[in-house]
Amino acid sequence: MQSTSTNLVTVGGIQVTPFSSMAAAVAHIIQADGSVLPGFGIAINPEKVMLARADDQLKALINDASLRFPDGTGVVRTMSQKGAPTVRIPGCELWEALMQQAATQQLPVVIIGAKPEVNAACAAKLKAQGTPVVAAIDGYFSDEQQLHDALLQHRPKIVTVAMGSPRQEKLIQRLRQVYPDAFYLGVGGTYDVFTGFGKRAPKLFCDLHLEWFYRLCSQPSRLGRQLNLVRYLGLHLRRQL
Repeated sequence: MQSTSTNLVTVGGIQVTPFSSMAAAVAHIIQADGSVLPGFGIAINPEKVMLARADDQLKALINDASLRFPDGTGVVRTMSQKGAPTVRIPGCELWEALMQQAATQQLPVVIIGAKPEVNAACAAKLKAQGTPVVAAIDGYFSDEQQLHDALLQHRPKIVTVAMGSPRQEKLIQRLRQVYPDAFYLGVGGTYDVFTGFGKRAPKLFCDLHLEWFYRLCSQPSRLGRQLNLVRYLGLHLRRQL
């Protein structure tokens, strides 16, 4: 299976990989022979692009990733505007697809982050679907050495971290120095949604690409953050991304 075009597209100073489908994104990470792309992936959306434009350290962290995929509708439209049509790859959906593929190919997985009850429920649900979770460590660990020991002992192929951005990406950078032989992915609140402890936007909002509006209505405190979407739109319309 062809994974995707290798042509990266620059969006606001960040190079993003276009994909023709979710299956292509998964195939880019997990090969048919069970080998896994070492490195780490970061979901790119308009808010992250705008934050990176104002923070060189964050921009360097993002560009250090081995895979940057289009998670936001605005990013998808900018890439299409630049002649690189792509589908949107929501991070939570990519995570679930990777976990299903890990079950199919029996690839060892480590999940890190979230509250203890969420992490435990996530591990149990993954194991029930056949995903070989070799270690599950919640986000309230007191010593990173615990993570180092788990990675070196179990040697997973995939490691996902649910701590919110950019904390999860900074942790991934440190973990990769200890154990680089896996694909790492920061997944935010994905474990909560997967286990029913959290709630994703209803399907109608997802289909209309209005998840941002649903989140704003649910959490009005996000208004300041959502202003970045307006700024991004202005740059997109002026073709300055």
